[in-house]
Amino acid sequence: MPHPSRPASDVAFSDAVKAVQTRLGSRKAYARLETGDGWETTISDELAAFIGAQTSFFLATANAAGQPYIQHRGGPPGFLRVLDERTLAFADFRGNRQYVTLGNLAENAKVCLFLIDYAHRQRVKIWGAARVVEDDPTLVTKLAIPGYEGRPERAIVVDVATWDANCPQHIPVRFEAADVEAALATRDRRIAELEAQLRAARA
Repeated sequence: MPHPSRPASDVAFSDAVKAVQTRLGSRKAYARLETGDGWETTISDELAAFIGAQTSFFLATANAAGQPYIQHRGGPPGFLRVLDERTLAFADFRGNRQYVTLGNLAENAKVCLFLIDYAHRQRVKIWGAARVVEDDPTLVTKLAIPGYEGRPERAIVVDVATWDANCPQHIPVRFEAADVEAALATRDRRIAELEAQLRAARA
């Protein structure tokens, strides 16, 4: 959690970052943000809806020496679950068994989640601390994905410190294959309807 006497954005804006902002001319703008509402520290309804619609996110961790690691996590919409206004969780399924993320979390709980919606050109960054839960079968079962073949081995729970939404600049527009297929099917049905109406009119 952010220190109560410091703005939530300090989780990202360290003294070194602020020094660079000052040198490059953006510090005043962010300083104004820090005295206003600033970054959110709880999960709003809008963020919960955004999270619930995503099919993937990137999870950044680092070991005790500071070596960073980024892992992609994917699943059906809702696989990243909002437990309450300050907590996220997801099931950890059997993978390649490298366990880099688990090892990092064993010595450094700090994480950053990066979620990006290419179709709507939206992205959200979430900072917090994560813990691995291996002794709570009820939670693991709750986070399991119905119909998914993978076997959940544990849960990863994220205590949210703060989050921020980025502007859409430079986000390429991409669509999920299933959404494209559905749009094409709708188009094809409409074409078939119009062709049938044309044949009837000519007859």
